[in-house]
Amino acid sequence: MKQKASAVWQGSLKEGAGFLTTGSGALTSKPYSFKTRFEGEQGTNPEELIGAAHAGCFSMAFSMILGMAGFTPDKIETTATITLDAVEGGFAITASHLDMTASIPGIDDATFQDLAAKAKAGCPVSKVLNASITMDAKLV
Repeated sequence: MKQKASAVWQGSLKEGAGFLTTGSGALTSKPYSFKTRFEGEQGTNPEELIGAAHAGCFSMAFSMILGMAGFTPDKIETTATITLDAVEGGFAITASHLDMTASIPGIDDATFQDLAAKAKAGCPVSKVLNASITMDAKLV
């Protein structure tokens, strides 16, 4: 399976701007810039999109692992917080923290925590990130 996304950038780093587009059309010419990335201006940025990808990937991986263990979740809600830090030579994504709550009938907390940890480690996006990945998992 291969998925595509594209970026167009025009101008200098601080004054320029660009557009992000996904092959599916979920994003079409979505604007991004230095200001949306570093100064809180409205718009998207690469780290936000990585966070969405990590949260979505983890939630799907957790659902799969739960199913393999005989559980069906009513709901899994995941938020990923991506940390971009200045490092020697530039910037790097140094961490992704997952905050997840889930409603799963019939599961005990120890099993829940074990399966959540397996999903965190096994999620394909977790595997591609060269960063510290932490998680707070709450069974509700």
